[in-house]
Amino acid sequence: MKAKKRPEWKALAMLFALAVAFGSGLALYLHGTPRAEDVKSPVGEGLTGLRETTEASPAAYAPLLSWDRDTQAVVYEIEFATEPDEADEHRIYATRAVYTNHYNAPLREIAGAYLGKQPIYWRVRSIGFDGQPVSRWSKYAALYTSEDEQDYDRPVVFSEYGDGNGTTLLYPVYDWVGIAGAAGYTVELYAGTADDATAGKATLVDTMHADVTEIYDRLPRIGTYAWRVRAVDPSGAYVGEWSAFHEVRAEPSDRWQVAVLGDSISHGGGHYSYSPADFEFSWLAYLDFPAINLSSSGDLASMTRERFERDVLPFHPRYLLIFTGTNSLRAGVDPDDVIDDLEAMKVLALANGIRPIFLTLPPINPTNIAHVFDEPTVDDWQARFARVNAYIRRQACIDDAAAFTTPDGVLPTELALDGLHPDVDGKRLIGEKVNAEWEKATAAAEKQYQSYLDE
Repeated sequence: MKAKKRPEWKALAMLFALAVAFGSGLALYLHGTPRAEDVKSPVGEGLTGLRETTEASPAAYAPLLSWDRDTQAVVYEIEFATEPDEADEHRIYATRAVYTNHYNAPLREIAGAYLGKQPIYWRVRSIGFDGQPVSRWSKYAALYTSEDEQDYDRPVVFSEYGDGNGTTLLYPVYDWVGIAGAAGYTVELYAGTADDATAGKATLVDTMHADVTEIYDRLPRIGTYAWRVRAVDPSGAYVGEWSAFHEVRAEPSDRWQVAVLGDSISHGGGHYSYSPADFEFSWLAYLDFPAINLSSSGDLASMTRERFERDVLPFHPRYLLIFTGTNSLRAGVDPDDVIDDLEAMKVLALANGIRPIFLTLPPINPTNIAHVFDEPTVDDWQARFARVNAYIRRQACIDDAAAFTTPDGVLPTELALDGLHPDVDGKRLIGEKVNAEWEKATAAAEKQYQSYLDE
């Protein structure tokens, strides 16, 4: 099928790529502290798992603090005091510029007079998008320090690719815990394994830069790569040391039987500040079988179609789950154009011995999209979604949209804070729906493929 030329959507695609793919980290960096209006009462219990120190086992003067992750948090608020109570005279520092459940505390700047002499006390709580607490404060933890302990002087990576369902991405997102006071970061990408890179036997293929503690790779990384990250100061000079090397692998030789092709809903991330490297925000993590993730954040349906041959054919999966079109429809693209893109991908898949299985498009919440991303949604989006979903339901498909209970046809906030990307519970619903309908969907896909061969 010949592709239609729709150049008017190129600029729109770039806006989506920026707003959706980079929205979580970049927007938080730009906004700094979330708005504090309409503060609500805490709804969750106090956070737990705070790093414990003792006089016999102290932390460094620049320690890495940690606590249990709360997937309902957009950011965290951390507070330091000289005594374990809420009296104002004991409070010495507080910040909400904490975007993960780890924090490099700049104790020399905020508590220099107390280091190595007496314990400092700290606590943490979860904060929502509008600045309202969504958990109670944790209990205070004592922070003993010693100049004999090694300072946290290099970024640390906690998300490991290739370690379970949903953790193999063609478009990796590199994220790390930053260093206090860093102005930015440099990421180096090497062709080869992490062991090869550590031994100096891998080739540098790309260098990327970020002002925040994550980078969405702009390119598909077919093969095996190793990456590392280092902080820089305002002049661009390195600060501290390089992180250890970490590996990303998307190898056709691994003979993936199932692949997923789509936009940010499949790429991963959600709740505004979680990226595709936070794997519990990937619906692929809840599948009963392995699948490689070929999705790319920010895709319009036309963009998914344009990269089909480059990104799908090298892996040649038996089954290809296609889940795209949401960004196009909410921006006003004609449903028939989206259907043309889906039909073209179906034909391309069948022509190359691949069995396509479509996923229906869940509803969205335009009010929340506008609130979080400051982006409009066309008024007749529901009719547009219905038309495309009607086409999908005539194909080999999985009706994941039916898994969502949606009053008035709008995606509930509790399933997607930003109105677009389902959060953990929403991603679990998609994964469970795929599992439940997998046998029926693959049977339909095999029948469709046989019919194509018989034509």
